Amino acid sequence: MVTFLSGGTGTPKLLDGAAAAFSPEETTVVANTGDDIEIGGLFVSPDVDTLLFQGGGILDRETWWGIDGDTHRTNSALMDIASAAGLPEGPQYLPEERQTDGRRLANWRRFSGVAEFMTIGDRDRAVHITRTSLLDEGKTLSEATARLASAFGLTIDLFPMSDDPVASLVHTDEGLMHFQEYWVAHRGEPAVDTVEFRGSSDAEPAPGVLDALEDTVVIGPSNPVTSIGPMLALPGVADKLSQTTVVAVSPFLGDDAFSGPVGDLMEAVNAEPSTEGLATAYPFADAFVIDETDGAEFDRPTIETDITIDSREDARRVTRAVETAIERVD
Repeated sequence: MVTFLSGGTGTPKLLDGAAAAFSPEETTVVANTGDDIEIGGLFVSPDVDTLLFQGGGILDRETWWGIDGDTHRTNSALMDIASAAGLPEGPQYLPEERQTDGRRLANWRRFSGVAEFMTIGDRDRAVHITRTSLLDEGKTLSEATARLASAFGLTIDLFPMSDDPVASLVHTDEGLMHFQEYWVAHRGEPAVDTVEFRGSSDAEPAPGVLDALEDTVVIGPSNPVTSIGPMLALPGVADKLSQTTVVAVSPFLGDDAFSGPVGDLMEAVNAEPSTEGLATAYPFADAFVIDETDGAEFDRPTIETDITIDSREDARRVTRAVETAIERVD
């Protein structure tokens, strides 16, 4: 049995090759929900959705988000209406008093849908409508995710990290931003001071998560701060990881990140923005998988391979390296 911690695009890319070593029936994936937002009244869970679309065989593999071949008519119409009505564009937080009205949400993850700043496809939107409606009916995020996973035919077990609200907030030189605002709207350009996981201290891991962490855990090449960090901030998670076998795959080629604002965010939490910084980000890790050209050194088993993942064969190669790392620990 193996459990993957997943966020962003790194771990999903690795999961393309997971079956080379781990059967789907024995694989659990815990997804980051710190990136979740409500926009225009719809509850969007980006890291969960990537896994749903990947498992359903409809993921847009050029972007690694959204549905392949999706149309964007609703999003375009929203932009047209905003322009014609003279409404502002860009991310617009709803007023502070509206952040927790109705469905319980963490402060600073509820946005207006005017001039929708995230490009949401039409078929993608149907998923968000369904999820939001299930939540409004009283279902938990775990229950809604299970229903959607069944609809997409997933053969792995997929859990959101928590049913409680957690918001990844980035404190920048341009003010406080939700991670989606920082990364999608501002393209990661503002200088980062620090990162906050608002709500994490009051949240609980979703049902099944702590049990899944008793199995061998693999942390894929996801952003250690905003993709994996929200999970580590949940009560009990770090303790569980310190008691089981954990293998982490580097998201760096030396000092260069594969994608996203990993380096800037690592620096913001006082971790070296390189593969060697993973020792700070994941002190509980028992082994690492790093690139064969990296040169990073750790005081624990380290497997070197080409960790670039551009195809399923690449993912299988890295997965086999993960399997070797697990064997070295055991």
